[in-house]
Amino acid sequence: MNDLAGPLVTVRRVERPTEAEIESLAGLLVEGVADGASLGFLPPLDPAAAAAWWRGVAVPGVILLVAAVGGAVAGTVQVRPAESANGRHRGEVCKLLVGPGFRRRGIARALLDAAEEEARAEGKTLLTLDTREGDPSNALYRGAGYVEAGRIPGWARNADGTCGATVFYYKPLGQEETT
Repeated sequence: MNDLAGPLVTVRRVERPTEAEIESLAGLLVEGVADGASLGFLPPLDPAAAAAWWRGVAVPGVILLVAAVGGAVAGTVQVRPAESANGRHRGEVCKLLVGPGFRRRGIARALLDAAEEEARAEGKTLLTLDTREGDPSNALYRGAGYVEAGRIPGWARNADGTCGATVFYYKPLGQEETT
C-alpha cells in the first residue's frame, strides 16, 4: 500500500516474531493502551508484561499481521481461530492496533483487509469481533462491511474504573451460509 502523504506501508504475516519484533509490538501495545485503546489491558501497561504477552501470541492457527512504515512497526492485527470443532469456519479479529503517530493513513483498513484475505485463504467464511462502544473503530468496521450483532453493557473495565459497553460485529467472507 502506498500512502500519498508518506512512505510505503507494508503489511506482512508473521509466523514467529523475532525478539526485535516482540519489543516493537510491545512498545506499540504499551503506547496504544496509554492512549486509551481498549485492548484488554489497563494503563499503565508494563513493557515487560506486554512483551511476555506477545511471546504467547504466535501459536498454531493464529494469523498475526504487522504493518510497517519505513521499517517501523506501525500497526498489527490478529485473526484467532474458534476453539470448537463446529466453529472452524470462523475466526475472531483481535487486537487491531495502529500506533498514535501512524493513524489517519489507512493503515487500520489495510490491516483489516489483509486479515480478511488471510482468513479467506485459510477457509474462514465468517469473521467476528468486538470493540468498545463509541470508539472510532466502530466506524472502521461498519465501513468495511461488518454488521452489528449486538451490544453488552458493562463488558470491560475502562482506565477510569468504570465499565463500558462493547459492540459485537460479524462479516461473512465466503459462499457458505452464515445466518
